[in-house]
Parts: sequence; C-alpha cells; structure tokens
Amino acid sequence: MSNRTMVTEFLLRGVSDVQELQVLHFVLFLVLYMAALVGNLLIISAIILDHRLHTPMYFFLMNLSVLDLSSISVTVPKSMSNSLLNTRLISYAGCVAQVFLFLVFTSTDFALLTVMAYDRYVAICHPLHYERLMNRRACVHMAAGAWITGIAYSALHTGSTFMLPFCQSNVIDQFFCDIPQLLKLACSDSYRSELGLIACGLFLVVNCFVFMFVSYVQIFRAVLRITSQQGRNKAFSTCLPHLAVVSLLLCTGSFGYLKPPSSSPSGLDFGMGVLYAVVPPMLNPVIYSLRNKELKAALKKLMGWRLISTK
Repeated sequence: MSNRTMVTEFLLRGVSDVQELQVLHFVLFLVLYMAALVGNLLIISAIILDHRLHTPMYFFLMNLSVLDLSSISVTVPKSMSNSLLNTRLISYAGCVAQVFLFLVFTSTDFALLTVMAYDRYVAICHPLHYERLMNRRACVHMAAGAWITGIAYSALHTGSTFMLPFCQSNVIDQFFCDIPQLLKLACSDSYRSELGLIACGLFLVVNCFVFMFVSYVQIFRAVLRITSQQGRNKAFSTCLPHLAVVSLLLCTGSFGYLKPPSSSPSGLDFGMGVLYAVVPPMLNPVIYSLRNKELKAALKKLMGWRLISTK
C-alpha cells in the first residue's frame, strides 16, 4: 500500500512563474474586483438611501448585490495577494472556508433569483394582490429561505468533499479552491462524490429553472394581453435584466461544473473559473442598471452627476 500523508495546505494555481505576468494578473484581477465592488456598492447604497426603491423587487436586488460582492470577495483577493507576494499557499482551513463560503453565496444567489421570478410573476399577473402577497414579512421570509437553502447546500457539498483523503497531490489547478479540482486530488475513488455533486446540483438547478420557466410563461402571456405599448415596455424592462442575470449564471456555472476537469493543468479550467466566479458579480450591476430608469435615477442622485447616460 502506498503511504498516505495528511494534507495541511494546498497550492493554488498562478498564471505564471514569471514576475511580470504575476503583476499583470494582479492588475487584471484588481480592475475586475474594483469594478464589481464599486458597481454592487453603488446599487446597495442607492436602494438604501432612496425611499422610492424600498419595494420588494429592489429589496431582493439589494440582497443579490450583497451576494455578488461576497462571492467575488471570497476568491479574488486571495489570488491577488498570492500574485503580489509571489506565493501559492492556502491553508487547509482556508480552503475549507473558501469552498463553503463560495458555495453559500453562489447557491443562495440562484435561489434568490428564483424568488425574484416569483416577485415579477405576482407583480405582472396579480397586480391587485401584490401588496398582500409580497408584504415585508413575506419578502424577509423568502430571502431567509434562499439563504438557508444556500447554507444547507454548501454544508452538504463541503462536508462530502473534505471527508475524502487527499494524497494524490496538494496542487489545485485553479486560482481558488474549487470542488471539481479538489476531487481530482482525492486518493480514494471520488466518482460517488462527483455523482452526488452533479445530482444535488442538478436537482437544485432544475427545480429553480422549472419554477422560473413556468413563472415566465405566465408573465409573457400576461404581458401580451397588455394593450398599451408603454405598459408592455415597462413590464419587459423589469423582466429582461432578471432573465439576463439568470442566463449568465446558468451558462457560466454549467460550463464550470459540468465540464469534465482535465487530467493535466489546463488554461481552459482557469478561464472557466474566471468566467463563473468573477464575471457574473461584475456584470450583474451593469445588467440591472442599463434598462431600469428608477435605479438609474437613484444612482445619478447618489453620485450627484450623470454616470449613466439616458437613451
């Protein structure tokens, strides 16, 4: 039998051992992180400070911005500091925390997007009952339910992953601790963990997707019955950003988690990690502010000058 050594730390993948490329990696990630930081903080501040935005839709949007800001803060700053300090180390406990928190924020993000689809369904299909169905207490319970779902899902996968013994290597072929890459390092056969990861992930995604699909079928049927063009445009302007954010999260997450990990270090795996861990939190504020006149007005008022040009 081969000797098994206890793994106490992991080595994350860097862009290159060349100092200049490490600096470039730091600068690139700094720009992406600052864009996500500024965009999400602006949305959170605008919603908090503008009383006109104290509605269920913007309450959920504020939660979404908090989740996006948190998820990107779990992964990118550590990668940036490693590039700056010319190291690749992350402790075992740090890796566990990174996996758990990243899964909490991303899975809660998706659950919250499902709740937001229900909010749009009630607002468009049952406008007379909107205030009764989407009252403050109901919104808080829905948001809390999304968070509890994300925490339970993350605890399940984090626990099942780190119960495995790691003896193949301690080098993770990604810039953060990612479950598909960690499963490659397990000395025992990890196919059951992989199947469990895919099955539970698909169960959550399929249920949320079916709920959103049914909601939007009803929404589009109701919108097509609206006689005024202005009413249709207003309904679509509140739905299209949500659909764009859902599509972005689904596409990037599916590519990252359903693509079989390569047996050797791959630039494609690294790129996929950037695609689903960095891009959605950075683009979501842009997507939501482009077609939302109320949010754009609140952002202009917050900044004191025009940051977003009106069409």
